[in-house]
Amino acid sequence: MTAITFTATGMQAELPLPFPEFAGDLPLLPVRMVNEYEYCPRLAYLEWVQGEWADSGDTVEGRWVHRRVDKSGGKLPAPADAKDKSDDDTAVDDKPYQARAITLSSARLGIIAKMDLIEGEGNVVTPVDYKRGKRPHVAAGAYQPERIQVCAQGLILQEHGYHCDEGVIYFAASRERVRVVFDEELRQQTLSAINGLRLAAASGRIPPPLQDSPKCARCSLVGICLPDEINLLRGTGNVNPRPMATAENNARPLYVQAHSAKVAKSGEILKVSIKDEQVASARLIDVSQLVLLGNVYLTTPTLHELMRREIPVTWSSYGGWFMGHSQGIGHKNVELRTAQYQGSFDPQVCLHIARGLVRAKIQNSRTLLRRNWRSNDDPSAHLQRLKRYADLTARAQDLNTLLGYEGSAASTYFSQFRNMIKQADNDEFQFDFMHRNRRPPSDPVNAMLSFAYAMLTRQWAVSLSAVGFDPYRGFFHQPRYGRVSLALDMMEPFRPLLADSAVLTAINNGEVRPSDFISAAGSVNLDQSGRKRFIAAFERRLAQEITHPLFGYRVSYQRLLEIQARLLARYLLGEISSYPNFTTR
Repeated sequence: MTAITFTATGMQAELPLPFPEFAGDLPLLPVRMVNEYEYCPRLAYLEWVQGEWADSGDTVEGRWVHRRVDKSGGKLPAPADAKDKSDDDTAVDDKPYQARAITLSSARLGIIAKMDLIEGEGNVVTPVDYKRGKRPHVAAGAYQPERIQVCAQGLILQEHGYHCDEGVIYFAASRERVRVVFDEELRQQTLSAINGLRLAAASGRIPPPLQDSPKCARCSLVGICLPDEINLLRGTGNVNPRPMATAENNARPLYVQAHSAKVAKSGEILKVSIKDEQVASARLIDVSQLVLLGNVYLTTPTLHELMRREIPVTWSSYGGWFMGHSQGIGHKNVELRTAQYQGSFDPQVCLHIARGLVRAKIQNSRTLLRRNWRSNDDPSAHLQRLKRYADLTARAQDLNTLLGYEGSAASTYFSQFRNMIKQADNDEFQFDFMHRNRRPPSDPVNAMLSFAYAMLTRQWAVSLSAVGFDPYRGFFHQPRYGRVSLALDMMEPFRPLLADSAVLTAINNGEVRPSDFISAAGSVNLDQSGRKRFIAAFERRLAQEITHPLFGYRVSYQRLLEIQARLLARYLLGEISSYPNFTTR
């Protein structure tokens, strides 16, 4: 860390300001994070402080390159046992040696490193750091972050009593070694990067995103960092953010609804069996989450493997009522949950977020009604009424008033919902809808709406947990025992876009028919066959791509939910002034 002083004649030299001595229960900084900090301070903060991580082709290739050096081998002699060549150049036991995957730390510097390879002769050692790719054609032979990383390893070795004046960076693709001399300038730059990262972590404020940087395009965390999107919302970036270059994910949820079914793992395959007879299977690599409906048995080894792979398991009643989900140790972003809790106790923050959510819900309901209107009657009066309720939300002074506007808009919307349903010629395929009812739903349309909302709640609960939120602490829906309030908050604008739209598609395309329902004691529910086809319609809607009205690129609804969750996080952490709700055109 450095300070810059100014005088009347201009800027003077930098004065070193060392970070306070490493002490207490603070964790040691991995040297790899110092490399990331020099490359992009925001990237290091996301990975180290907020616990974010995402794989890319580069990171996977990097692990493959390190597969050999990550296996420990050889022995690194203690400094007292190694002879110093400067004292006795003819020492018989002064033979060259190599040691792989050696982990050393320095309490004084507050850093720790797992060194790929250490080459030594006597007390003189040279750290060798492996890198994927080819040697860059730059004057120093390697980029500055890589030079600083190997220098930090050298500083640790010196702390342990070894003589280390240089290191080597080995580029696997071109099989070239680049020598890095630890001169005074590089040492000071390394110490500055170490202290800078420690100071950034202690400050609790994430560094701003890079401005239109070419580094962002290949960064594995670009979909988490959202640099162009954040800069646009802050008024400091391009009008059109670059399309999000994230890895294609072809994994899909695996639904299991058969009574007394068993889900077990065999190698890389999930097998579903009923009475010890296998009825279905899926590769683990093709499963994004496991959804269990009703009385389904999941073996413990399978649950452990799903947790290890960060594949959530969601548990629902047979009727689709979301009961909870299982995951691994969860997201490490305590910083985000702290901001979430603080905001949820602030009435003004709650009202500000709730206004936007309700307004977006009403606007999206109005758009769906306008686009899917099938009646010969003029919908203008109903559309105008919804527009008026959307405008009134901006002037709501408290959550109760806002709830009243939402209820009035919902009443207007659902009173005309039947006008979006295709009328069949045959009464056997006719769907009727008079008004919204639930607990229990009394007609097929309401049964599908309730089931779709339950699935949307589950989807949002999983997305929010993956980002680092506590899905039970909301802003509009106040906390209640067992209620995923934040998931209910975030799904409000997406009820018409995902749930209602999936219901209309399933009905109007003939995928679900009135004969696919079971009626008992005044309650109506989908049967097993109808539920299977409706789930397929809902998942197709999630996978559908749309053009983002604010950012201009195409994105699936599945990916959009994560983007919106991350934008809410950026708002709560103070990076943007308001949460931008999604409204379709």
